[in-house]
Amino acid sequence: MRIYEELFIIQPEAQEEEVDQIVEQLTGSISQGGGQVDKVEKWGKRRLAYRVDKHREGFYVLMQFTAPATAVKELERRLRVTDAVIKYLTVRIDENLKRIEKRRKQREKRAARRPQPVAPAMPAAPAPGPAPAMPGAPEEKEA
Repeated sequence: MRIYEELFIIQPEAQEEEVDQIVEQLTGSISQGGGQVDKVEKWGKRRLAYRVDKHREGFYVLMQFTAPATAVKELERRLRVTDAVIKYLTVRIDENLKRIEKRRKQREKRAARRPQPVAPAMPAAPAPGPAPAMPGAPEEKEA
């Protein structure tokens, strides 16, 4: 089981119900394949970086899920044959999460080896006495 992110773009003419239906089909496909959907984010209509199938904008949806490779293959097949989907991208993110966790553990280990800084002692208060004269001030004469 690995963690994946799936970003897909649906035609801008698609109704909200159609987008929900596609998302439900894909989450069902992941569940049937032995996976689990962690989160679904609907980003809404956004302008595309370049024209895709004569479309200048599309409805973006991001899914994060945990699944075996066979479920991912089935998900990509369904995205490929769904007419409303313009583009899709699947990224495995568990490698990045492992790398981040490893770095965090290394930092904690180094911090534990480092000696803790000692707080400096407070300096002793100066003895009370006449205040020093300011430079350039006239000197006072004693009587």
